Amino acid sequence: MKYLIQIGKNAKVAQTQLKNISDKKINYVLSTYKKLLIKNKKRILKENAKDIKFCQRKSMVDRLMLTEQRLNSIIKSIQEIIKFKSPINRVLEKWKRSNGLTINKVSIPIGVIGVIYESRPNVTCDVAALCLKSGNVVILRGGSEAYNSNKILSDLFRQALKKNSVNQNCVQFVASKNRKMVDYILSKMKNYIDVIVPRGGRSLVQKVQTLSNVHVIGHLEGICHVYVDKKADLNKAIKVVNNSKMRRTSICGAAETLLIHESILKTKGIKIINSLQNLGCEIIADQKVNRVFKNKLKAAKFKDWSTEYLDKKISVRAVKNVDEAINHILNFGTMHTDCIITEDAKTAQNFKDSVNSSIVMHNASTQFADGGEFGFGGEIGISTNKLPPRGPVGINQLTSYKYIVVGKGTVRS
Repeated sequence: MKYLIQIGKNAKVAQTQLKNISDKKINYVLSTYKKLLIKNKKRILKENAKDIKFCQRKSMVDRLMLTEQRLNSIIKSIQEIIKFKSPINRVLEKWKRSNGLTINKVSIPIGVIGVIYESRPNVTCDVAALCLKSGNVVILRGGSEAYNSNKILSDLFRQALKKNSVNQNCVQFVASKNRKMVDYILSKMKNYIDVIVPRGGRSLVQKVQTLSNVHVIGHLEGICHVYVDKKADLNKAIKVVNNSKMRRTSICGAAETLLIHESILKTKGIKIINSLQNLGCEIIADQKVNRVFKNKLKAAKFKDWSTEYLDKKISVRAVKNVDEAINHILNFGTMHTDCIITEDAKTAQNFKDSVNSSIVMHNASTQFADGGEFGFGGEIGISTNKLPPRGPVGINQLTSYKYIVVGKGTVRS
């Protein structure tokens, strides 16, 4: 795998050089990239059409597809990233010791970030822009199903770097569909890569977490819940539930399980479920919910509570109270994004304090689980790790820190 070793060496050289590049110049690169995306829209969509043509999984098409609207969203995201102040060389904390030492905690880049991802070509753009802005170098290995889309998007980024006299190897794309390369990146490139970020389905993330010998930032899957409390506002509940599930069913922030307080099942619950059905969503229900619908719904099995459908399907369960909803989430959730719909402040606070997910929503769609929606300009991914970074990982989360200690010939007694 000499090819990958060379990519690793290139990345280390680029990372050293990037430390001397000003934020102003980085913004010029991003601005140039934005212009290249606008200029090459037709070419990008043509390459994307090739990928879609050969896509064998219908459920993957939505993630894979680029449209003019989605390209405009990518361009808007890059413009947002340009506006951010550099997260590097910030003094995060400062204090003075009685012995005269001054200690500064200063933000620094992580270094070289390896990103292994499936389907979504927008990841190529978001990740490259976020890494560059935060002073990091990135090695991209996209899925074979999006090869043509990822290749042109990364090539254009490298053009933008070259036009501004910045080392092109700040962004490198592994131009191979050979899956063995993923194994090699994970297990043999510890000397070149500081962090691995997986973006994709459960099998990919599990593989990365199992094989990687460097730190992994990411989430296994997004089994997101919406709990509708007995004191939920019906109009809000219908809007939030519908959006959480049906806005885009293939993203990790889509709701997969709906929990409804049993006292409102025959009133508000029926209306919420009917609303989902009217949008073409298949309901997979527990016994209590099914009885209300005269057993006409598909019966839920135990495995449904831990299934990420990524489709127009949702599992529905009736619960006795908020505590039972919380216990369900703790047992079956993936610490991604979970939501409560209620007008009761005390119940909402109990939910927010008890659910240990990286993102907890109150009266808001789970599909806001996105770095762009958080004002980060985009995200490299969503982390459900207990240790930071956690939640959407934007430029400020793509940093580490070091301590700068200044003395006056100070020695320890």
